Amino acid sequence: MIINVSEAKAKLSQLIDMVYHGEKVVIAKNNLPIVDLVIHQPTGKRQLGLLKGQIDIPDDFLDENEEINAMYYGKD
Repeated sequence: MIINVSEAKAKLSQLIDMVYHGEKVVIAKNNLPIVDLVIHQPTGKRQLGLLKGQIDIPDDFLDENEEINAMYYGKD
C-alpha cells in the first residue's frame, strides 16, 4: 500500500497496525515513494572487548614526541 504523507499523518495508528499484521506500507510525498514503514528490529547489546588480544598497543603510545610538539607549538 502506498500512502501520501498527509493521509499517513491522519491514519498513523491504522498504518502501524497494518504493518504489525504483515502488510507493506510505503509513505510517499508528491506520489514519490520516500520511506517504508517497517516493524522495529531491536539490535543486540554491544559487546566490549571483541578485539582483545588481537591488537598490540605499544607502552609508549601516549608519550609525547618532541619533533611533533615542535611542529605544533614551535621550538622553545
